[in-house]
Amino acid sequence: MGEGQTIVIVGAGQAGGWAAQTLRSEGFAGRVVLVGDEPHRPYERPPLSKAVLAGEAPEGSTALMKPEAFDKLHIDWRADTAVSAIDRAARQVRLQAGDAIGYDKLILCTGGRARRLDIPGADLPGVFTLRSIADARSLGAALLPGKRLLVVGGGWIGLEVAATARRKGMEVTVVEAAARLCERTVPPEISDHLLELHTAHGVQVLLGTGIESFAALPQGLSAVLGNGQRLDCSAALVGVGMVPNDGLARAAGLQCDGGVWVDAQCRSSDPDILAAGDVAAWHGQWAGRRMRLESWQNAQEQGIAAARSALGMAVNHQPLPWFWSDQYDVNLQIFGMPAPGHERVLRGDPASGSFVLFFLEQGKVVAALGPNAAKDLRFARRLIERGTHVDAQKLADLQIPLAKL
Repeated sequence: MGEGQTIVIVGAGQAGGWAAQTLRSEGFAGRVVLVGDEPHRPYERPPLSKAVLAGEAPEGSTALMKPEAFDKLHIDWRADTAVSAIDRAARQVRLQAGDAIGYDKLILCTGGRARRLDIPGADLPGVFTLRSIADARSLGAALLPGKRLLVVGGGWIGLEVAATARRKGMEVTVVEAAARLCERTVPPEISDHLLELHTAHGVQVLLGTGIESFAALPQGLSAVLGNGQRLDCSAALVGVGMVPNDGLARAAGLQCDGGVWVDAQCRSSDPDILAAGDVAAWHGQWAGRRMRLESWQNAQEQGIAAARSALGMAVNHQPLPWFWSDQYDVNLQIFGMPAPGHERVLRGDPASGSFVLFFLEQGKVVAALGPNAAKDLRFARRLIERGTHVDAQKLADLQIPLAKL
């Protein structure tokens, strides 16, 4: 299949790696070019804020596949290579080094970059972001027992790094501009649970205030908060979101708005150019709106879907969103897209540390989340995907196994 054709993948993260692997597993015999701006072969990012950052796992453990498996793909691997432009008329990608690569199909897996703070001192040494292996290496060297880490942003990256730093014996302060932790993605009950979790582990959490500036100190940094308070620290982690890397697509005239717009077949406004992973935005049936999914699950599944679509296979990428976070001894999982208008049903006692919060719409479970409740959440996923009508009282009753619903 595809002999004499070339498929170029720009971006060698998890989405790009899965796209390359899928092209071969589906029988594509043509040329596959994988272009990445890092020196590393495709790798997974979740361990960067946890085991790798803590020094408990080597960087190589994040690799998407073993070296011998990668070599067997027989792809044209371009490491440390940046793409400067897409020439749609000539059907080429132009590299910053000056040469060009022609394509029959192009898959954009360019991911995103850590959002930066536009404040004085944001670029000082000791102010870190976390997105890549290189970032984890630099930040990890600054996580020293007895020192203080300032975490700016009480979202998932910030809280996972806070947990890792506490485990390494650091003093940690988390500063969040919103009124509660992870406000954009979880309901108040979960925000409260996360606040109690981190406070119990000795983290100082300051809500409703941001950072005005950083200044250098002989042994670290001084931060001025929005409320005028000054905090001294040895290092700071800025975890305030991600910006999709859609600049190449925009410059090429593709439709973009908060990412590259694609359909359920992962095709952009140019049908010969597809996109997958953190950079891709499409109308998600579970959310009822256009969205991007910044998750391990979507990077893998959409990378696979884009490769199959590029080969002309039938694709309908509408995954049930799934996200998880590991903090201390807590594994929090989310299925679906909770919304304020959904009916909420609590199963279990939050004080026990293990419970599930269900979200219902017209008698059907449309989302579920909770800490340390993997078994119940597996059943919740089935209820969501099957569109099962449930009785809210039975759903809340711990004496009734979810399998019977």
